[in-house]
Amino acid sequence: MKLKTKRAAAKRFKITGSGKITRQRAHHSHILEKKSPKRKRSLRKGANVSAADENRVKQMLKLK
Repeated sequence: MKLKTKRAAAKRFKITGSGKITRQRAHHSHILEKKSPKRKRSLRKGANVSAADENRVKQMLKLK
């Protein structure tokens, strides 16, 4: 039987060419009026998944 990936995780994480896992930053979906333009600009950029969470994400994506 084939293992299925968690579809919710597949939509949220991307694998880079070097094998790292990227994610989007939180707090950029609503209540944006009170946040400074500099803060909103930095929230647009992606981020790497931390080393502590990497194994868990890989397991959800069935990479491990």
